[in-house]
Amino acid sequence: MGEVPLRQLASAERRTQASQRLRFADNRLCALLFGQHQLHLARIEQQLPVSLIARGNEVWVQGESEEAVAQAAAVLERLYRELERGISIGREEVDAALRLVRGEAEPGRSQRLLFELQIKTERRTVLPRSPNQAHYLRALWRHDLVFALGPAGTGKTYLAVAAAVAMLRERRVDRIILSRPAVEAGERLGFLPGDLREKVDPYLRPLYDALHDMLPEGRLAARIESGQIEIAPLAFMRGRTLANAFVILDEAQNTTRLQMKMFLTRLGENGRMVVTGDPSQVDLPPGTPSGLADAVDRLGRLPGVAVVRFGREDVVRHPLVARIIEAYERPSDRGEVQEGDVG
Repeated sequence: MGEVPLRQLASAERRTQASQRLRFADNRLCALLFGQHQLHLARIEQQLPVSLIARGNEVWVQGESEEAVAQAAAVLERLYRELERGISIGREEVDAALRLVRGEAEPGRSQRLLFELQIKTERRTVLPRSPNQAHYLRALWRHDLVFALGPAGTGKTYLAVAAAVAMLRERRVDRIILSRPAVEAGERLGFLPGDLREKVDPYLRPLYDALHDMLPEGRLAARIESGQIEIAPLAFMRGRTLANAFVILDEAQNTTRLQMKMFLTRLGENGRMVVTGDPSQVDLPPGTPSGLADAVDRLGRLPGVAVVRFGREDVVRHPLVARIIEAYERPSDRGEVQEGDVG
C-alpha cells in the first residue's frame, strides 16, 4: 500500500527535477524585466512548461525538463541584455525572445542565431523577432540580392528599409531607392484622380511609413529632397543603372516577368537589391505569371543571391494576424476558390 504514494512522489520529483537560479545585477532593470504585476514572467510560463519565482533581483526557474528550464533562462537573459542596451521591452519583445530561443532548439539551427544582431537607425534600434528574421538580417548584410517571400506582418519590408537606412548612415551606399509596382486589386492609375504623384503615393505609403520609423521627420524630408532617398513606381526604373544604391522592390508578386527582368538588370556597381513579396497575394490579371515566382526559380541558387521564406509563425503583428492567415490558407468550407490561389 505504501508504494503508491512513493510512486506519486517520484513522479512529482521528475516533473520538477530541473531548476536554475538566475541573478541579475540591477534591481531597477529587474522590475522592467519582470513586468508590471510580473506579467512578463507569466507570459513565459504560458509559453513554456516552467514555473518562475522572482525575489528581488533573483529568479528561480523550475520545469519539467532541463531543456524547458534552459529556454526560459535564455529568454530572461536575452531580455535583460536588451534592457541593458536601453531597449524597452513589452509583450512583443517577450514573444520575440521566445520565438528566437525555440528556433535555436530546432534541428539544424545554429546556436549562434544572431539574436545579438541589431540595426541602429537614427530613431530606433531594430532587432530580429523570429529565427527567420535573424537569418534575413544576416542575408541583408552578406548578399547583393535577397528575395524575401512570405505573408504580411513578417517584417520583410520593414527590416529591409532598416538595413538600407543603416547602410546609408554608415556610408556603405550613397542612396536608397524604394519601389513598388502600381498594381493593386485590379485598379489602374489612369482611373485615379489627381496628378501623377497623387496617383502613385497611395501605393508607396507603406514605404514612407517604414522610413518615418527610422528617420526624424526633418531629416527624412531633407534626404528625399537631396535625392539620397527616392521613392518611385517600378516603371520609373527603366533605363537606369543603380550604382552605389540600396534598392528595395516591395510587393514584387505583382510584377510581370519582363518587369522583374528589367528591375534586376538595373543593379549597378556596389549596389544591393532586396525583392519582397507574398506569392499568395497576386493582383495581376488572370493568367499572367508572377515575375517574383519566376525570378526565384531562375536565380535562387546563384552565388550572391539569398532566398528567405517566412511563414505565419514569423508574423510579428497582433497575434490574431497569424490565426487569420492560417484560416485563409485552409480551403473554404463552401468549396470556393480562394483569390490568393492564382499564381
